[in-house]
Amino acid sequence: MRKEYEIRKEMNRLSSVKGSGTELISIYVPPNFSLSDEINKLKEEYNQSGNIKSKATRLNVQGAIDKIIQYLRLFKKLPDNGIAVFCGNISKEQAKPNIELFSIEPMEPIKANIYRCDSSFLLEPLEVILEAKDIYCLVVLDGREATIAILKGTHVTVEDKLHSFAHAKVHKGGQSANRYQRGTEESINDFYKSISDSINAIFEKYNFKIKGLIVGGPGPSKENFVKAKHLNYQIKVLGVFDTGYTDEHMGINELLEKSKELLVEQSVIQERKLMERFLREVSNKGLAVYGYENVKKVLMNNNVSVLLISEDYELSKVYYKCSLCNAEIESFEEGFESKNLQHSCGGKLEEQKREDAIEELLNIAERNNVEEEFISGESQYGKELLLGFHGIAAILKYKQ
Repeated sequence: MRKEYEIRKEMNRLSSVKGSGTELISIYVPPNFSLSDEINKLKEEYNQSGNIKSKATRLNVQGAIDKIIQYLRLFKKLPDNGIAVFCGNISKEQAKPNIELFSIEPMEPIKANIYRCDSSFLLEPLEVILEAKDIYCLVVLDGREATIAILKGTHVTVEDKLHSFAHAKVHKGGQSANRYQRGTEESINDFYKSISDSINAIFEKYNFKIKGLIVGGPGPSKENFVKAKHLNYQIKVLGVFDTGYTDEHMGINELLEKSKELLVEQSVIQERKLMERFLREVSNKGLAVYGYENVKKVLMNNNVSVLLISEDYELSKVYYKCSLCNAEIESFEEGFESKNLQHSCGGKLEEQKREDAIEELLNIAERNNVEEEFISGESQYGKELLLGFHGIAAILKYKQ
């Protein structure tokens, strides 16, 4: 969650940058892409940019490309998930260009190599990756085969495929009908156990951070599999759905389609539970505080059970110095935009330093092993946290 917050914060900052022309450059480099090939591609773009008619735009584009090349040369190898780099003139005064470079290492691998030069930075590929907030395990099965996959956001990865011959037509020989039936049932149960063992291993691989298991398939096998109770007790079965197929394409895709509402509901349920708990404590004047200063105080006292942060809230701690009397002023400001302020003496307040105030709270929470939850600004509860409680709240361990 912390990594996601940092990426969202940087993306909010990048989305506010607008170029005076098509001079803002975005590149996405997948983890398996050659660094030397990427640098050579940028050199070609540098040469082609020499044809830009506007001198100011041409210089800004070439300056940005050169800065990206120098940055990429610092890497011996690309990060595990690749890298996204954004560079361009962010100055609001055309006569005073300010070419800045930003880079983001995403939480999931970048899929495509992209170069774009435009009046705004290209952020959509990162937004798709950020959708992968929760992880789910999917299994489609019948009596003969099973396919197990992991869902992260919109990305599906097949983890395992299993086959059984329990229902295959075999020659019974001299066995009695009852013994043959028992043997078949044992074989089916063994197959269910093999599926469960594979799913248990996948949940262990992800340190049980998978939200739950969704089961699909034709006929009664899926229900019988769940009833067999071979799964680890920590694994929660979220839903069971009828599908016509059990393969990785038709079967998994059909299960995804049928469980779509369930998946959306899961994240909403978690947010709703936390916010309802917080609101109850507020109304009862119990274990809840909100607002930056109040939350920071209880964090410092190690009296926070859950820290709640609105994904849409941005708060900066800004240090100014007066140009006339040299007075030093601290100010809390929403967002990251610099403001033109004056001191009471008439002097201009010049920004000296800017810090992310929310990150300060997260650092304290991390040191104290406090649970951090980021609430979406799109939900009813998210809007209530943002507008009614200044975007920051805490559920306490004990009454102050």
